[in-house]
Amino acid sequence: MTSADHESSTTAPPHVVARLHDLLDDLPALSGTPRTISALEGGLTNFNFKVSTPERTAVVRLSSSDGDLLAIDRDAEHVNSLRAAESGAAPAVLAYRPDHQALVVAWLDGTTLTAQDLHDERNVVRAAAVCRQLHSGPRFVGDFDMFEVQRRYLAIVQDRGYRLPPRYLDLLPEVDRIADALAVRMEPTVPCNNDLLAANFIDDGSRLWVIDYEYAGNNDPCFELGNIWSESDLPLDHLALLVDSYYGVHLRHKVARARLLGLMAKYGWTLWASIQAAVSPIEFDFWSWGMEKYDRALEEFDSRGFPLLIDEARRAD
Repeated sequence: MTSADHESSTTAPPHVVARLHDLLDDLPALSGTPRTISALEGGLTNFNFKVSTPERTAVVRLSSSDGDLLAIDRDAEHVNSLRAAESGAAPAVLAYRPDHQALVVAWLDGTTLTAQDLHDERNVVRAAAVCRQLHSGPRFVGDFDMFEVQRRYLAIVQDRGYRLPPRYLDLLPEVDRIADALAVRMEPTVPCNNDLLAANFIDDGSRLWVIDYEYAGNNDPCFELGNIWSESDLPLDHLALLVDSYYGVHLRHKVARARLLGLMAKYGWTLWASIQAAVSPIEFDFWSWGMEKYDRALEEFDSRGFPLLIDEARRAD
């Protein structure tokens, strides 16, 4: 899935390594010898490994949890990974073993993008192209709506007493304003990854691929575009380029729509971080990760341009 320069010599926790070996001993696709294993960096809800045998190289993803709190359906992830591969935007799926909480996909020889890579306009255009390819493929199992996901996450955070950032609840009326503006012109949904941080793009030297389908579902394509912009903290002109490249024409209301949905992504994923900070076994500062998104969301909610953005999303070009 990622290039060799993203392999890590750091071993996973012993119990995870034991899970991996139990799986490999029971997995014909990777039963060949000799067999080499490398832990891969990244992955906030999985432990990822590159596994090589004389016959093939694959990525083994071991889930760190069943995903229920985070609205991850592992069976749907498997089916959506298969459908994404059918679109040509994603690597082939080699095996799915729910008894081991494992998904195995083909290794891609390439480089994992960074946020800085997406500040290069050439990669913005390439990202739009692979999104169009994915979105033109078979529809996914289920839908993804960040407004619904955010409400579900908020109920979990409040019911369990997890941390909420200052003013978080005060912004709910503004979220309703966004939803009302977007409802003026409802968009048909397409199969979206819904989690396109830069590290979920792989560059093989000639094209980009999209990996990791935990949050995949049918969604407004402007959410995909806005989330790419949000996750990599791209300039506004890069968002316009991304949207224009995707649609093949400049549409002011589409850019506004993608920007508002990117804002909703920051606002919603903040609660994902709160939940992960409370329950994840992975050693990572989820709270600081989420607060960085929330601080950027606050800037947009509080900006003078927010009412204008609402108006532009309502109006046709």
